[in-house]
Amino acid sequence: MNTQMAMLRRNVSRCIIFGILIGFGLTTNGLAATDSAPCAANPENRQLDYWLGNWKIGAAGSSGNAHSTVSLSLDKCLVIETWHGGRGHYGQNVFGYSAGDKSWYGLFADNEGRVHVFTSGKVSAGSAEFEGTSHGPNRETVLNRVKVIRLNPNKIEQTWEKSSDNGANWNAVFRGEYSRANP
Repeated sequence: MNTQMAMLRRNVSRCIIFGILIGFGLTTNGLAATDSAPCAANPENRQLDYWLGNWKIGAAGSSGNAHSTVSLSLDKCLVIETWHGGRGHYGQNVFGYSAGDKSWYGLFADNEGRVHVFTSGKVSAGSAEFEGTSHGPNRETVLNRVKVIRLNPNKIEQTWEKSSDNGANWNAVFRGEYSRANP
Protein backbone atom coordinates (compact mmCIF):
# COMPACT_ATOMS: atom_id res chain seq x y z
CA MET A 1 0.00 0.00 0.00
CA ASN A 2 2.82 2.44 0.87
CA THR A 3 4.50 1.69 -2.49
CA GLN A 4 1.27 2.37 -4.36
CA MET A 5 0.78 5.66 -2.49
CA ALA A 6 4.36 6.70 -3.24
CA MET A 7 3.88 5.93 -6.94
CA LEU A 8 0.58 7.83 -6.98
CA ARG A 9 2.19 10.86 -5.32
CA ARG A 10 5.09 10.75 -7.78
CA ASN A 11 2.70 10.59 -10.77
CA VAL A 12 0.55 13.41 -9.41
CA SER A 13 3.67 15.52 -8.84
CA ARG A 14 4.87 14.85 -12.38
CA CYS A 15 1.45 15.81 -13.80
CA ILE A 16 1.42 19.03 -11.80
CA ILE A 17 4.95 19.97 -12.88
CA PHE A 18 4.16 19.08 -16.50
CA GLY A 19 0.98 21.19 -16.39
CA ILE A 20 2.85 24.15 -14.91
CA LEU A 21 5.57 23.93 -17.56
CA ILE A 22 3.02 23.70 -20.38
CA GLY A 23 1.05 26.61 -18.90
CA PHE A 24 4.23 28.65 -18.54
CA GLY A 25 5.20 27.91 -22.13
CA LEU A 26 1.78 28.89 -23.44
CA THR A 27 1.70 32.02 -21.32
CA THR A 28 5.18 33.06 -22.36
CA ASN A 29 4.43 32.52 -26.04
CA GLY A 30 1.11 34.34 -25.70
CA LEU A 31 2.74 37.32 -24.02
CA ALA A 32 5.51 37.50 -26.56
CA ALA A 33 3.00 37.51 -29.39
CA THR A 34 0.64 40.14 -27.95
CA ASP A 35 2.96 42.47 -26.04
CA SER A 36 5.39 43.77 -28.64
CA ALA A 37 5.83 47.20 -26.96
CA PRO A 38 7.30 47.50 -23.47
CA CYS A 39 5.04 49.03 -20.87
CA ALA A 40 6.95 52.32 -20.79
CA ALA A 41 6.10 52.94 -24.46
CA ASN A 42 2.61 51.40 -24.51
CA PRO A 43 -0.04 54.18 -24.44
CA GLU A 44 -2.55 51.94 -22.62
CA ASN A 45 -0.09 51.40 -19.76
CA ARG A 46 0.44 55.17 -19.47
CA GLN A 47 -3.26 56.02 -18.97
CA LEU A 48 -2.95 56.32 -15.16
CA ASP A 49 0.20 58.46 -15.21
CA TYR A 50 -1.89 61.51 -14.19
CA TRP A 51 -2.13 59.92 -10.74
CA LEU A 52 1.63 59.52 -10.18
CA GLY A 53 3.16 61.52 -7.33
CA ASN A 54 2.79 62.36 -3.66
CA TRP A 55 -0.66 63.33 -2.40
CA LYS A 56 -2.50 64.61 0.68
CA ILE A 57 -5.95 63.04 1.00
CA GLY A 58 -8.97 64.53 2.73
CA ALA A 59 -12.61 65.41 2.31
CA ALA A 60 -13.37 67.94 -0.42
CA GLY A 61 -12.06 71.34 0.65
CA SER A 62 -10.05 70.05 3.65
CA SER A 63 -6.28 70.13 3.99
CA GLY A 64 -6.11 66.35 4.28
CA ASN A 65 -4.63 64.23 7.05
CA ALA A 66 -4.02 61.06 5.00
CA HIS A 67 -1.14 60.57 2.57
CA SER A 68 -0.61 58.63 -0.63
CA THR A 69 2.31 57.94 -2.94
CA VAL A 70 1.54 56.62 -6.42
CA SER A 71 4.47 55.20 -8.36
CA LEU A 72 5.38 52.80 -11.16
CA SER A 73 6.95 49.37 -10.75
CA LEU A 74 8.05 46.41 -12.88
CA ASP A 75 9.51 48.47 -15.73
CA LYS A 76 6.49 50.82 -15.60
CA CYS A 77 4.00 47.96 -16.00
CA LEU A 78 2.27 48.42 -12.62
CA VAL A 79 0.80 51.47 -10.91
CA ILE A 80 1.13 51.15 -7.13
CA GLU A 81 -0.56 53.39 -4.60
CA THR A 82 0.80 53.19 -1.06
CA TRP A 83 -1.51 55.02 1.31
CA HIS A 84 -1.64 55.89 5.01
CA GLY A 85 -5.14 56.79 6.15
CA GLY A 86 -4.26 57.84 9.68
CA ARG A 87 -5.01 56.08 12.99
CA GLY A 88 -2.76 53.18 11.96
CA HIS A 89 -4.73 52.22 8.83
CA TYR A 90 -2.66 51.78 5.67
CA GLY A 91 -2.51 49.71 2.51
CA GLN A 92 -1.63 49.36 -1.14
CA ASN A 93 -3.57 49.42 -4.37
CA VAL A 94 -2.00 47.83 -7.44
CA PHE A 95 -3.25 48.36 -11.01
CA GLY A 96 -1.98 46.85 -14.23
CA TYR A 97 -2.91 46.67 -17.89
CA SER A 98 -2.88 43.27 -19.60
CA ALA A 99 -1.83 43.59 -23.24
CA GLY A 100 -2.95 39.98 -23.75
CA ASP A 101 -6.65 40.64 -23.19
CA LYS A 102 -6.52 44.46 -23.41
CA SER A 103 -7.99 44.89 -19.91
CA TRP A 104 -7.09 46.68 -16.69
CA TYR A 105 -7.00 44.82 -13.36
CA GLY A 106 -6.58 45.98 -9.79
CA LEU A 107 -5.94 44.74 -6.26
CA PHE A 108 -6.64 46.52 -2.97
CA ALA A 109 -5.14 45.26 0.30
CA ASP A 110 -4.88 46.86 3.74
CA ASN A 111 -3.36 46.08 7.13
CA GLU A 112 -6.78 45.08 8.50
CA GLY A 113 -6.87 41.96 6.31
CA ARG A 114 -9.16 43.26 3.58
CA VAL A 115 -8.36 42.26 0.00
CA HIS A 116 -10.47 43.25 -3.01
CA VAL A 117 -9.77 42.16 -6.58
CA PHE A 118 -10.96 44.33 -9.43
CA THR A 119 -11.42 42.33 -12.61
CA SER A 120 -13.09 44.97 -14.72
CA GLY A 121 -11.31 48.22 -15.40
CA LYS A 122 -12.04 51.07 -17.78
CA VAL A 123 -9.30 53.65 -18.06
CA SER A 124 -8.97 56.67 -20.32
CA ALA A 125 -7.10 59.96 -20.10
CA GLY A 126 -7.95 61.47 -16.72
CA SER A 127 -10.54 58.88 -15.65
CA ALA A 128 -10.45 55.34 -14.30
CA GLU A 129 -13.16 53.00 -13.03
CA PHE A 130 -12.63 49.52 -11.59
CA GLU A 131 -15.23 46.95 -10.47
CA GLY A 132 -14.99 43.66 -8.65
CA THR A 133 -16.90 41.50 -6.21
CA SER A 134 -16.23 40.69 -2.58
CA HIS A 135 -18.26 39.24 0.28
CA GLY A 136 -20.06 41.09 3.05
CA PRO A 137 -20.20 40.04 6.73
CA ASN A 138 -22.88 37.40 6.01
CA ARG A 139 -21.03 36.04 2.93
CA GLU A 140 -23.38 37.94 0.60
CA THR A 141 -21.91 39.12 -2.69
CA VAL A 142 -20.99 42.80 -2.75
CA LEU A 143 -20.07 44.67 -5.92
CA ASN A 144 -17.30 47.26 -5.44
CA ARG A 145 -16.62 50.20 -7.74
CA VAL A 146 -13.63 52.53 -7.44
CA LYS A 147 -13.30 55.68 -9.54
CA VAL A 148 -10.16 57.81 -9.85
CA ILE A 149 -10.88 61.07 -11.68
CA ARG A 150 -8.46 63.86 -12.49
CA LEU A 151 -10.06 67.19 -11.56
CA ASN A 152 -7.00 69.22 -12.59
CA PRO A 153 -3.23 68.56 -12.71
CA ASN A 154 -2.98 68.91 -8.90
CA LYS A 155 -6.30 67.38 -7.77
CA ILE A 156 -7.74 63.87 -8.03
CA GLU A 157 -11.03 62.57 -6.65
CA GLN A 158 -11.31 58.95 -5.63
CA THR A 159 -14.63 57.35 -4.71
CA TRP A 160 -15.34 53.84 -3.53
CA GLU A 161 -18.92 52.62 -3.81
CA LYS A 162 -20.57 49.34 -2.86
CA SER A 163 -23.72 47.66 -4.12
CA SER A 164 -25.50 44.69 -2.57
CA ASP A 165 -28.10 44.50 -5.39
CA ASN A 166 -25.79 43.82 -8.35
CA GLY A 167 -25.31 47.50 -9.25
CA ALA A 168 -28.90 48.76 -9.13
CA ASN A 169 -28.07 51.03 -6.15
CA TRP A 170 -24.67 52.28 -4.98
CA ASN A 171 -23.57 53.59 -1.57
CA ALA A 172 -20.40 55.70 -1.28
CA VAL A 173 -18.13 54.28 1.43
CA PHE A 174 -15.16 56.55 0.67
CA ARG A 175 -14.80 59.86 -1.11
CA GLY A 176 -11.41 61.50 -0.95
CA GLU A 177 -9.90 64.51 -2.61
CA TYR A 178 -6.23 64.10 -3.44
CA SER A 179 -4.17 67.31 -3.49
CA ARG A 180 -0.65 67.10 -4.86
CA ALA A 181 1.75 67.39 -1.91
CA ASN A 182 4.49 69.13 -3.93
CA PRO A 183 2.79 70.84 -6.89
